[in-house]
Amino acid sequence: MYAKCICKVEAELASSAMVDPLLQIIYLGIDMEKRTPADSATASKIAPASPSAGSEAENARGATTGVIGAGQMGSGIGQVFASAGFMVKIHDISGNIFENSRNKISDSLKKLESKNLLDMSAAQIQSLISYHADINELVGSDIFIESAFEDFSIKKDVFRKLSKILTSTSYVGTNTSSYSITALSKMVPWPEKLIGFHFMNPPPIISLIEIIRGLYTSDATHSFFLKLAHTLKKTPIVSRNSPGFVLNRILIPMINEAIYALYEGISTAEQIDEALKLGANHPIGPLALADLIGLDTVHAIMQTLRKELGDEKYQPCPLLENYVLRGRLGKKTKKGFYDYS
Repeated sequence: MYAKCICKVEAELASSAMVDPLLQIIYLGIDMEKRTPADSATASKIAPASPSAGSEAENARGATTGVIGAGQMGSGIGQVFASAGFMVKIHDISGNIFENSRNKISDSLKKLESKNLLDMSAAQIQSLISYHADINELVGSDIFIESAFEDFSIKKDVFRKLSKILTSTSYVGTNTSSYSITALSKMVPWPEKLIGFHFMNPPPIISLIEIIRGLYTSDATHSFFLKLAHTLKKTPIVSRNSPGFVLNRILIPMINEAIYALYEGISTAEQIDEALKLGANHPIGPLALADLIGLDTVHAIMQTLRKELGDEKYQPCPLLENYVLRGRLGKKTKKGFYDYS
């Protein structure tokens, strides 16, 4: 029964009245423009460049984008680019995931089309997307977006293969939600062309994109991706290259604390979620959100925060670890804190 409620929430997220739900979670409805940084000097160092910068990105519409990863995030990112008029090539080593990706994109586009939220027909957008089991078939792409699972060894292998088909004109964005952009940029031949370009789940709905510069990221690359975010009809924010960046540094520990509340028997999953929805005006409860994100992803980010920041307060809750070990990963496996079967 509760799974039906979650489906209702997801439907609401697609309506114009529910834009930026995760921004609402972080800022609790406060107008960001009215927030004054306590340290203006620090703020100026990480302030984004003018949206007018990066004319190259303005002209990129219609270019080819290679997306590495056909999972939940990669499929959504591919849909976002295709919806903006880009040719999209989606690669994954697991070819049997392609049909699932096609179905997800098709279902999402139908919902958005029914609400008149697309600039093109769903059929036109889908015609811009192709699938490729061989990464070499992405040769010639102008932009590459890495969206492999949040595991450093997996990403390392992806960038090793990707490096063989990159050119000096290729722009590379990584959708990592927690790893160092500098560390990842060392894996490609032109580290100045790589940047953190972090989409939120689900990418077609959430308008936020985090942009994170690494040590080697050039001004030109930063300007290109900033403008690209606007071309994709997204709202970019800039973060320092720090574990978890902005959103996940705040959001994921909050979700972990909600799991602890369930683990310690403080309340039920339904009541914990209801408390945050009604008491803090969150559009979706933390446990339902964890199921939507994927419990394995939540666990991986908590592990990264604990390792990189050296603080035990980021220890994943034992209940979260238990669910991940059992393969109970949330909506994608039909069972997490709620049953979606």
